[in-house]
Formats: sequence, C-alpha cells, structure tokens
Amino acid sequence: MNTDLPPATLPPRTNMAAFDAPLPRQIGAVNWRGTWELYLKEVRRFWKVAVQTIFAPVVTSLMFLLIMVFAFGRSGTTIGGYPFEDFLVPGLVIMTMIQNAFANTSSSIMVAKVQGHIVDVLMPPLSATELTIAWTLGGVTRGLAVGIVAIAVMAFFADLHVYSLPLILFHAVAGCLFMSTAGVIGAIWAEKFDHMAAITNFIVTPLTFLSGTFYTVDRLPPWARFMAHYNPFFYNIDGFRHGFLGGDASSPVGLGIAVMVAVNVVLMIWCYLMIRSGYKLKA
Repeated sequence: MNTDLPPATLPPRTNMAAFDAPLPRQIGAVNWRGTWELYLKEVRRFWKVAVQTIFAPVVTSLMFLLIMVFAFGRSGTTIGGYPFEDFLVPGLVIMTMIQNAFANTSSSIMVAKVQGHIVDVLMPPLSATELTIAWTLGGVTRGLAVGIVAIAVMAFFADLHVYSLPLILFHAVAGCLFMSTAGVIGAIWAEKFDHMAAITNFIVTPLTFLSGTFYTVDRLPPWARFMAHYNPFFYNIDGFRHGFLGGDASSPVGLGIAVMVAVNVVLMIWCYLMIRSGYKLKA
C-alpha cells in the first residue's frame, strides 16, 4: 500500500483541534440554566437535612400551639367568633414560614462567606439579578415547604377554615419573599455569626412575636396598636389570618397587600444593589 500521500491531503493539525474542541455555551441575555442550578443548589441544601430545616420548626410551632391552647384555650376563649386554637394556627404557620425563609438565605450566604467558598457562586457568569432571584427563591421554597407541613400537622389539633385561598397564597409567598430577601441582605452585611444572631434575636423574633401572631392587635393599648401598624410583619400575619378566618381584619386587606408589595420591591432593589456592588462579598 502506498502511503506517500501529498502533504496537501493531510488535514492541518490546528483545524483538527478546532474541530474537536467543544463549542462554548451560548448564555444569552439571561443565564436561565445558571439561575436554575443555583436555585436547585439552595433547595438541595435544606432538603438534605429536612429533619432539621423543615420538621423541627413545625414541632416547635406545634409546642407553641399546645402550650397556648392549654393555657388559654381550655376556658372556651374565642376570638372573632372562632375558638382560640383556630385563631392561633394561621399566625403560627406564617410566623414559622417567614422565619425559616430568613434562616435559609442568611445561613447559606453566611456559611459560604465564613468558609470562603462564596467565590464559587460569584465566579460563574451570573448577574446580580440572577443571584438575587436564585437565592431568594430558595428561601421562599423552604418557607412554603415548612408551611405546608405545618398546616398538615396542625390540622389534627384545630379546625382549618379557608375564607380566601388567593389571599392565603399571596401572603404566604409575599411573606416568604420578604424575609428571604431580608436574609440575603443581613448575611451580606454580617461579618460573623454573632451579627446574624443579633439580627435574629433583636429584630426578626421580636417583630414577629409583637405583630399579632398570638393575639389580635385590637386588644392592645392605643400606643401599641399605633406602633403595630408600622410593622410590616403585622400586615403579613393579619392578611394571612384573614385569608383563613375572614371577618373583620385588623387592617384593610388592600392596604396589607400594598404594604407587602412595596416592602418586597424595596428589599429586592436593595438586595440587587448590594450584590452588584460586591459589598462585603468581593475582597
């Protein structure tokens, strides 16, 4: 066999290398694949330890329900025409949801910053908008998951009433988005776990406990009722409870929706600006 072929018939080496090299992925205006993968990372992170991240908070809320019912509900106490336990369940559910939405994003970013692998999220071609969406939706997903389990468990201890399902869904999503975004902002600002503990203990927990979770603000003194109406947690909890029980809400339903929309828009913009600037994220 004659192997003396003319040199021109042999393919150039550079052309073969170019032919074998994989083509770069075309991202486009929005990196949908990257955003989706980061969102899945956040979901898998809390789902792998579901006993701690989903079921443990539900048990804590159930303890609140049982203690409060045994302390106040056994005497036949009613609020708004409903037994005390029926009134209490919606407040406990939404409180648990928003607290866990906050915990999801704050812990994820804080651990990544302290351990030094936050760079693994910042280096891929993800814009500030895409990072904001993926992180916050991860917290919203955990909050909704906790809420579904909490409602299923508490249904054995109280009667669940549904007055307006759209109102329930709106305040569930809006409340989780509110606190999920706040968790991102807090974690970016914080430099160590003590800072996050201070935010949780001195801001998040007091504002949720003092916003009508266990009571109706109509029973508060005038000065305390006035202060409650400047607490966005109050509108979230009151609107969520109104979706279950109906009746006369402590605040106008439309006002509560407007407040939640406005707060979420402001926090999302704030979160986006912090990520885009690299504040305390990039050395």
